[in-house]
Amino acid sequence: MKALLSLSRAIDALNGKVGRAAYWLVLAAVLVSAGNAVSRKALGMSSNAWLELQWYLFSAVFLLCAGYTLLKDGHVRIDVLAGRLSPRAMAWVDVVGTLFFLLPMAGIFIHLSIPIVLRTFAQGEMSASAGGLPLWPARLLVPIGFSLLALQGVSEFIKRVAFLRGLAPDPRAARTETSA
Repeated sequence: MKALLSLSRAIDALNGKVGRAAYWLVLAAVLVSAGNAVSRKALGMSSNAWLELQWYLFSAVFLLCAGYTLLKDGHVRIDVLAGRLSPRAMAWVDVVGTLFFLLPMAGIFIHLSIPIVLRTFAQGEMSASAGGLPLWPARLLVPIGFSLLALQGVSEFIKRVAFLRGLAPDPRAARTETSA
């Protein structure tokens, strides 16, 4: 179990670094958006590529931060139910949810998106908009983002099982204490 907990810490570190790096993509998206608006209004110039770049950056933030959000326990929960469950019962809900919902869903997205990325790259597909960008970078974000989410799901599963076996503290309680 020690090796699995070490793996969990490595996955947590990876998603932590990716999540913190993605913060800069938010700033880039804001700057691109502002620059595009200023050039359109003040200079009468605009470009579909700048608009698409803004969308790509937003997509990158959303997809690359899914694992980070799971790490920080930021995904939506039904608080009316979750708040009434004991820590052990909540850990069991997380274990079952991870095994039967999160990991299969992430696996399906990864499996279905890889051929699309490869085809898009091989064919050099471009946006249908005039002056648009290549599509493969945006499509590549899907398998990368869902891989990070799946990895974080594995990490959370390991932590919950360790907690249920009495080998580690409740990971949700540890997050609450550090975020307060």
